Amino acid sequence: MIRFRRRKRRKVPALNTTATADISFMLLVFFLVTTSIDSDKGLNRTLPAMPQEQTEQTMDVSERNVLRITLDQNDSLRCAGELVTPRQLQERIVAFMAEADPQQHVLSIQADRHTSYDAYFSMQNAIVAAYRQLRDDYARKRFGLPLEQLTGEQHDSVLSHLPQRISEAEPEG
Repeated sequence: MIRFRRRKRRKVPALNTTATADISFMLLVFFLVTTSIDSDKGLNRTLPAMPQEQTEQTMDVSERNVLRITLDQNDSLRCAGELVTPRQLQERIVAFMAEADPQQHVLSIQADRHTSYDAYFSMQNAIVAAYRQLRDDYARKRFGLPLEQLTGEQHDSVLSHLPQRISEAEPEG
């Protein structure tokens, strides 16, 4: 009689993956700690098209229609020589525009080369907010609607009545 021997099934040894999970976790923490995510900052501006001829536009403006804004190397914001916050700057621009000729006004900005970007952007944001407020008030008074709800022609009418006239002087030093 022939006897068959039963073969013992050998078990495949399992891999110890405990160390793999630990290493993966440490690599994840390492990359999270060492990676920096920069947030882009910038000004949302649409520049006018380049003229065919390189000519500078000059305009004679009365001193009472000029509001001087300066930003020094210590990020001190001044409006007409007085120290102000960005919120106060916005209020000053609105008050200035109420007295000045809307077609002849100029905001004269002078920022030091060592001014921080945050201070410069907060000043620019205050200027944009002031113009937005002025234009919205004018649109409500003239058309009875906020600026965002105007038709294209009405919107253009408001923008032409209250144009942004900003002059940035070269920094000193």
